[in-house]
Amino acid sequence: MKVLVRGRNVDVTNALKEYVEKRVGKLTKYLDGIEEATVIMVVEGDSHKVEVTVPFNGMILRGEEATGDMYGSIDLVVDKLEKQIEKYKGKINRRRAQNDVKMPVDNRPAYDDEGPSVVKTKRFAVKPMPVEEAVLQMNLLGHSFFVFSNAETEQVNVVYKRKDGNYGLIEPEF
Repeated sequence: MKVLVRGRNVDVTNALKEYVEKRVGKLTKYLDGIEEATVIMVVEGDSHKVEVTVPFNGMILRGEEATGDMYGSIDLVVDKLEKQIEKYKGKINRRRAQNDVKMPVDNRPAYDDEGPSVVKTKRFAVKPMPVEEAVLQMNLLGHSFFVFSNAETEQVNVVYKRKDGNYGLIEPEF
């Protein structure tokens, strides 16, 4: 597996890079076909944050952890991804043939003195999927909503996480 390691406000030493490659490389024992992972390490004050993104079969596994120690953050984020993989592995395997979907990236608008404005546009391929799979994708990304093409209605829908812990579905009405 190819592991891209980047650092912001931190020098990525060879020892740190090798440790990341070793720990993140172990994810391949849980899922066959993982070809690459992107690891971003950020130091902000006393916080050492590690973000790991793993594209897999049209889905994106993502984890983020911050501690006072970079090695501790790496261990925690890999543990989080392992648990995430185990939790969803059965669902992923059942739907593997249907999962050729490119996932959106979290876009949070930037606000300035003049109010909100659109600062970035994301485009992604949309392939039909059932509502349950859209909920799975949303949870894997750690987002509160997910835009997808509903396989049953062939329309663009949005699933979202409600404050009560359940999910909502937004369907267009023409």
